[in-house]
Amino acid sequence: MTWRLLITRPVEECAALAATLAERGVFSSAMPLLAIEPLAETAEAHTTFRELPRYSAVIVVSKPAARLGLELLGRYWAEPPALRWFAVGAATGQLLHNYGVDAFWPASGDDSEALLALPELQQALQVSDPHVLILRGETGRDFLAECLRGQGVTVDYLPLYRRVQPFYAPGAVLARVREQRLNGLLVSSGEGLERLRELAAADWRELQHMPLFVPSPRVAELARQAGATDVIDCRGASAPALLAVLDSRPAP
Repeated sequence: MTWRLLITRPVEECAALAATLAERGVFSSAMPLLAIEPLAETAEAHTTFRELPRYSAVIVVSKPAARLGLELLGRYWAEPPALRWFAVGAATGQLLHNYGVDAFWPASGDDSEALLALPELQQALQVSDPHVLILRGETGRDFLAECLRGQGVTVDYLPLYRRVQPFYAPGAVLARVREQRLNGLLVSSGEGLERLRELAAADWRELQHMPLFVPSPRVAELARQAGATDVIDCRGASAPALLAVLDSRPAP
């Protein structure tokens, strides 16, 4: 038996993940539950990027935030200012590194706790009156900001995008699972999990017993609270993290 997964990431990420899985002989069916919609550039964004050097560190929470943030960086700076950038996950961090900024991310674990424990981040904060900029969507990573503020850090958010929900007919998730004989579900965030449950509605009673792959302990706990009975924490949202778990766990 081989894995046959329902993948629920935003459209562009579903396509890339599906291609990677196919190369390893894993069948996947894409049902994006969230779409990324860039926000219009604001006066706040203009001022923030013009004044980037005042920050001790920039934290980027997702690949969309990285792509949009780097677009703004290129618009306002011919050469990136001397500044440390941090990513919650490896895939996001690689985007920053490829652009050429001084980027760091946890070697394992795509979550706020792993990032907060990163020595390079703690070092960057060892200055008088540290300021951190978090690039994100309209919401998210409040825990990260709370922990930093608890260390005496001033934290600013800059929202760069919103997540919108594609339309699916009632019963679409369970119908897809049955029609394509899927044996695993994948979500990449707490918001994606919430959207999956909302879309499944009454069908969640059946779907909650399928293997559910999640990116972090936090999302794993949310899934268990929602009634999921077979939660697999990949300790990361990247394709390599998922593949490592798939290789170690036989398909049902």
